[in-house]
Amino acid sequence: MKNILIVEDDKALAEGIVLVLRQDGFSFQCCHNVKDAKKVLEKNIFDLILLDINLPDGSGLDICRGLRKEERLDPVIFLTALDTELHEVTGFQAGADDYITKPFSLAVLRERVMAALRRGERRSSSGKASPVLREGPFTIDSENQSFFMGDREILLSRTEQKLLMVLIKNKNRILERDTLIEKVWGNDGEFVDENALSVTIKRLRDKLEKDPRKPEYIQTVYGIGYRFQINEGESQ
Repeated sequence: MKNILIVEDDKALAEGIVLVLRQDGFSFQCCHNVKDAKKVLEKNIFDLILLDINLPDGSGLDICRGLRKEERLDPVIFLTALDTELHEVTGFQAGADDYITKPFSLAVLRERVMAALRRGERRSSSGKASPVLREGPFTIDSENQSFFMGDREILLSRTEQKLLMVLIKNKNRILERDTLIEKVWGNDGEFVDENALSVTIKRLRDKLEKDPRKPEYIQTVYGIGYRFQINEGESQ
């Protein structure tokens, strides 16, 4: 599922965009100012960002420049009332992939969004990008065996990666301990001490959770197993 961030202070417009694009199966997160957008971008990578320029507490140009300075590749489409040629050139110089002036047709916006997503997919394909799984703040590149929480890379052992992949792919579902052991250790599962699962869970919590004693993501379901919890606000 494609994840789209909308940074727009006009809440009615943001809701209209969500209404039109949700029909294509996308998920969304909405922010209405620079401060909130920066907080969200610290923890998440998006397939596309729809970004207003004139925001109550700053400029969307600065957000885009910041992403490019960090070598982030999240595609950015500016949505703005600034309609002069100079403004448009400035937007592209800041790192935008497209620039749409207000007022605009939501139908046209949808087509521009779809085109930007297609370009992103072709770019990844031509660059032989690895299969990547994204959920909330987490990004797993299984082929290159790399894991990120926001922009921060976290080093995981092979077993930790396999366990985390199973948990994330089954987000918000309860998985029994036996099921996890079978999926992670495979044919050797019957010879694995259940303590190995507990130890691996503890190591993941130590690396991912702010407070491993009160886990936000890897939750214990007593007497059954574990659940990887992604709240609605994070997955949208």
